[in-house]
Amino acid sequence: MAERVEQEEIFSQVLRAGRRTYFFDVRATKADDYYLTLTESKKFTHDDGSFRYQKHKIYLYKEDFSDFQEMLSKATEYILNEKGSEVISERHQKYFKKEGDETNEESKSTESFTDVSFEDI
Repeated sequence: MAERVEQEEIFSQVLRAGRRTYFFDVRATKADDYYLTLTESKKFTHDDGSFRYQKHKIYLYKEDFSDFQEMLSKATEYILNEKGSEVISERHQKYFKKEGDETNEESKSTESFTDVSFEDI
């Protein structure tokens, strides 16, 4: 009988976010204590239509929960305070002129956006 590499999930939640999926899985150690695995899975599609998933995993143990939660709260609070909750992503890049790109008609019509000095904000 093959040895099991990963422990079964005791509790699991899934967050789907575009091409990324986040898994929050509670698992048990050999001593029957619990720990958390956070997994980010990102889908990549090849030119031929085939795809693959790239996964990154973090193991978080109880002794680190308090500090981890505090650091996560501080970091997310900082981001929201500095940049607000509006999402600026690749979808919005068409509204901003790329440096040296004079052929993009959309960027020509929004040229005034490139004149903003971020030091003034």
